[in-house]
Amino acid sequence: MSDNKQVTRTGSGTEQEQRAVLPVVDVFEDAGGITLLADMPGVPKDLLELKIEGDALLIEGGVRALTPEGLEAVYAEVRVPRYRRSFTLSRELDTAGIEANLKDGVLTLRIPKQAHAQPRRIAVTSG
Repeated sequence: MSDNKQVTRTGSGTEQEQRAVLPVVDVFEDAGGITLLADMPGVPKDLLELKIEGDALLIEGGVRALTPEGLEAVYAEVRVPRYRRSFTLSRELDTAGIEANLKDGVLTLRIPKQAHAQPRRIAVTSG
């Protein structure tokens, strides 16, 4: 995977380079599809973005800096992480059927297999 960089400007106009953090991900496969678990602590639902572009899945999420109400940080030494991870998906997966859930800092994605890629039982008759 390539190293993703973002350049952000603070209120004073100085540039600050911020590298994206790769979230830790576990992938499990069963007969019906795959389940992906991504650790994204501190990412709220409204700052989480999931995209499918062709056969690529992109996961991005930001964390809000904790600042007192009514104040804006002009200078801060605490770096707020930006998570970013991408995966190339098999054509056997049904991207239209993806289900996503974010709970306690863990993103769970369930990606089912296409109907033709799922195992099926064949009935045997005696005769």
